[in-house]
Amino acid sequence: MLIPFRRVLLTTTRKHNCRLFSKSNTAFGTRKGLVLGVYEKQSDNDGIHLTEAAAAFDRSISGKLSEMLSISGPPLKKGKSRIFYGLHQDFPSAVVVGLGKSGTCVCGKENWNNCKENIRAAVSVGCRQLQDLEVAHVEVDPCGDGQSAAEGAVLGLFEYDELKTKKKVRVTTQPYGSVDSAAWQKGVLYGDGQNLARQLMEAPANHITPTVFANSIEQKLSPFAHKVAVHKRPQSWIESEQMGAFLSVSKGSEEPPIFLELHYKGSLDSAQPPLVLVGKGITFDSGGISLKPSSGMDAMRADMGGAATVCSAIVTAAALKLPINIIGLAPLCENMPSGKANKPGDVVRAKNGKTIQIDNTDAEGRLILADALCYAHSFKPRAIINAATLTGAIDVALGSAAAGVFTNSDWLWERLHKASIVTGDRVWRMPLFQHYTKQITESALADLNNIGKYSRSGGACTAAAFLREFVTADHWAHLDIAGVMTNKDEVPYLRKGMSGRPTRTLVEFAAGLASEP
Repeated sequence: MLIPFRRVLLTTTRKHNCRLFSKSNTAFGTRKGLVLGVYEKQSDNDGIHLTEAAAAFDRSISGKLSEMLSISGPPLKKGKSRIFYGLHQDFPSAVVVGLGKSGTCVCGKENWNNCKENIRAAVSVGCRQLQDLEVAHVEVDPCGDGQSAAEGAVLGLFEYDELKTKKKVRVTTQPYGSVDSAAWQKGVLYGDGQNLARQLMEAPANHITPTVFANSIEQKLSPFAHKVAVHKRPQSWIESEQMGAFLSVSKGSEEPPIFLELHYKGSLDSAQPPLVLVGKGITFDSGGISLKPSSGMDAMRADMGGAATVCSAIVTAAALKLPINIIGLAPLCENMPSGKANKPGDVVRAKNGKTIQIDNTDAEGRLILADALCYAHSFKPRAIINAATLTGAIDVALGSAAAGVFTNSDWLWERLHKASIVTGDRVWRMPLFQHYTKQITESALADLNNIGKYSRSGGACTAAAFLREFVTADHWAHLDIAGVMTNKDEVPYLRKGMSGRPTRTLVEFAAGLASEP
C-alpha cells in the first residue's frame, strides 16, 4: 500500500524509525538528499556541535536532528556517517557526517590541513552513501570551507564505469545554505581536473593511444581556444628536433608517437616567462625487451600519469582563468617489444647531444623526458616541473603517502610544499646528491647509463640524477608519482583505482605562482 509522505514523516519522527522508503513511495520521485556535518565533542560535557548549515537545518525542523543524533547511537567520529529518513519533506534522505574536532587545522607533523582533509573525507562518505541509494541530486553542507566540500563531493562520486553496461547513478551536487559560491565552484573545478586525470589513467590502453590522448586534451581545451594553443607534433617534427631518446622508445610500437605541446596564455603580459610542466606520456608500458612480469602489467595503462596530471592541471588552470602563462609538454608513445625496439646495450643520442647507454629498456620514461626537458629550456621558463610515474623505488620509499620531489631549487620546493599542504595531496623532498650522479655517468659505452650502477639501490634517486643531466634551469623539480598512481583505500575520498594525483597540487602551485609579483 502506498503510504502518504506526511504520514511516513510522522512515523519516522515519532518512532525514530530509520527504515528505507519503498522505491514505489512518492517521496522518491525527486531523489533528493542532504549531507550535513557535525564536529566531535571537545569533552564529555559538551553538547552536539553542528556546523552552521546543519544547525540552521536543525532549527527548521524544531531540533529533531539533534534529538535523533542523541538517541541513535554514540557520537559520530571523524569520517563516520549516520543516515536519517523523513526528517524534512524536501530531503527524504539526510546523511550526517563526522568532521572530527574543530580547531587548529594545519598539522606540521602530517604536512597538511586537517580541517580540509576531514571535510573532503566526510562529504565524500555522505555523497557516496546517497549515491548507493540512487539519490540523483544532493545538497552539501559547505562545513565552513566550500572549496574542500566541493572537492570531497566531486572526487568522492567519481567512478570509471564508461565501458560497463550497468553504471552508478549520476549524482549532481550543489551547496546547501549560505556559501561562498566562488569557493564552491573553485572546488568543483579542482575536483573535475583530478577526475579528468583519473579518467585518462583508468581507460584501457587500446582506448587511449598517444593520438587519442592528444585529441582528448585538445577537445577538453576547446572552450578556452582564445587563451590556449594546442600543437600535436608528429613523428616528422620529433625527428627534426633530434629527439633521439624519445624516438628510440617509440619505435618498438605500431602506434605513432605524438609530442603534445600546450600553450596557455593567461597573463596579460605576453612576455611573462612561462611555467613549463612536462609529463611522461607512456600510454602503455610493457617494459619493452626488458619485459615486465605479466602480473599487474594491465596497470601500466596509467604509465602516462605524468602527462595526464600535467595536461589536466592546464585544463583546470584555463577553467579558473589563472593569470599566468603555462606551457605543457607531453611526449606520448608506447613502450613495446618488437624487432624494432630498443635492445639492452643500445646507445642513443638525446636532443642535447649526450649519448645514453640503454641497459634496461624498462627504464624508458627517463629517456622520453630527457628530450622533453631539453626542449622545455627553449621557452626561457620561470620554472620547469616534470611529473612521471618513473620508478617503483619511490613507492618502496614513500608508498602512497606523498609524491617524491627532487629539485635544485629551495624556492621551488617551498612553493610546491605549501601548495600540497592546502590540497592534502602531499609531496616530500628527496635527495639529489652527486653520489647518485656518479652512478649514472659511469657508462662503458656512452656519456650516461639509463640505470644506476647499483641497480637495487636508490633507484628513484639515480633516475632523478639522470634527468638532471638534461636540465640547466635554475628552478626545476622532478615529481616521481609512481607511488601515488593508484588508490586502494589510503585516500578516503577517492575510490579504488587510478588516483589522478597530484593534479590539484600542480593547480594550487600554479595559482600561488600567479598571485606573486
